[in-house]
Amino acid sequence: MFRADIITLFPELFPGPLGASIIGRAMEKGTWTLKAHQLRDYAFDKHKKVDDTPAGGGPGLVLKPDILARAIDDISPSDDPRPRLLMSPRGKPLTQDYVRELSVGPGAVIVCGRFEGVDQRVIDKRNLIEVSVGDYVLCGGEVAAMTLLEATTRLLPGVMGSNESEMDESFENGLLEYPQYTRPATFEGEPIPPVVTSGDHKKLGRWRQEQSEKLTKERRPDLWAKFEGEK
Repeated sequence: MFRADIITLFPELFPGPLGASIIGRAMEKGTWTLKAHQLRDYAFDKHKKVDDTPAGGGPGLVLKPDILARAIDDISPSDDPRPRLLMSPRGKPLTQDYVRELSVGPGAVIVCGRFEGVDQRVIDKRNLIEVSVGDYVLCGGEVAAMTLLEATTRLLPGVMGSNESEMDESFENGLLEYPQYTRPATFEGEPIPPVVTSGDHKKLGRWRQEQSEKLTKERRPDLWAKFEGEK
């Protein structure tokens, strides 16, 4: 079973969208579990203080290493095989390859940062893997954690209805997905491309590949360069 534990200042945000649709149904069936832990429960003082000013000066606050370490050690003891992740804008990019790697593992312990970040010492001492969902900054790691978990848990066995559909999606073959169509046959004067409804599967396959390559080249030159390099 895939087990996810979240360390956060806002456990009430979970499961949020993870409790809906196929991901939520998979959770109800016991395919995976999710537990959100309040970081303030691990504070040492009666005020439940979990942050302090940056050493050396600067704006904002930083999550204290002793409190976060206490939470991690309680939730994820030394024999826990799950990776410990920290959602961070400076982390390694979240990719389809990485979520697929996570999906075949036992789960993850995810720390949701807040304020100016997390004391570097606890990142180093507790082997936190920093992961980023994009080149932008959020108020905290909660939405990023949900993104990572949705991308991962949808790949768990039995969650999605069609493996073929899964493999056709963007990023699975290094390219963006080709355009999709459905009824009505004509919408506001625009018909479905004849090749899509031709019944010629070989011709359709070639068209879809061409469209995927065209879209990737236009919209994601970084992916296109990687795709070209791996040919």
